[in-house]
Amino acid sequence: MRISRGFHRVWTYMRGAPGTYVWLGILFVTTVAVHQMSPEFEEQFLRQRSTNIHELSNNPVRVLIASAMWIDGGHWLPYAVLYSVLHAPAERWLGTARWLAVCVAAHVLATLISEGALLLAIRHGVASHSAVNTLDVGVSYALAGVIAILAYRIAAPWRYPYLALVLLAYGVPMFSSPTFTDFGHFLSVVIGLACYPLVRGRGKARNPKETVAAPRG
Repeated sequence: MRISRGFHRVWTYMRGAPGTYVWLGILFVTTVAVHQMSPEFEEQFLRQRSTNIHELSNNPVRVLIASAMWIDGGHWLPYAVLYSVLHAPAERWLGTARWLAVCVAAHVLATLISEGALLLAIRHGVASHSAVNTLDVGVSYALAGVIAILAYRIAAPWRYPYLALVLLAYGVPMFSSPTFTDFGHFLSVVIGLACYPLVRGRGKARNPKETVAAPRG
C-alpha cells in the first residue's frame, strides 16, 4: 500500500506539471538518439540545430525550437532532477501557459540578445569569425529564467538570500571571465525577474519555515 501511495503521489505531482514532463520526455528520447551517433556525426547534427549566428540567420524559428530539445553532453539524469525540483514547481504554481511564457521569453530573448552581441564583437574584431558556427544547444537559458521567477514564490525575508544566491551564481561568471554564454545566462535571470506580471493572481508567496512545518502539524 505504501508503494502504491508513493506512486500515486509521484503521478499526481507529474500530472500537475504536464509541460515539464513532456519536455523532459522529449529530452530523454533525443539524448538516447545522441548516444547512438558517432562523435563526428553528433557534432555536425547538433550544429545544424544550434542557435549560432549562421543558423539563426537562415532558420531562426526552427533552430530556436530545435535547440531546446537537445542536451549538449548527453547526460539526461541531472536534468530530470533539475526539471522536477525547479520547472515542475514553477509550472504547478504559474500554470502551464505562464510557465511556458517564462521559458520561451528567457530562451528566445537571451539567445537573440547574446548572439547579437557576439555578432557585434565579430564585426569589431573582438571575437573570431569562426564563432558564427558555434555549437550551442540546450535548455539552460529557460532554466535560468525559471530559477529567477521562483524568487517571487518565496516570502520575504527569505526571498532576498535566495535572490542574492541566484545573482551571485550567474553574476560571478558574467563579471569575472565572461563568455557570451555567461552573458546569455545572466540575461535569462534578468528576463525571468522581469516576468513578475505573470505571478500576479497565482497565490501568495510561501514562507519556507511554514512549508516545512506544515506536514508535521
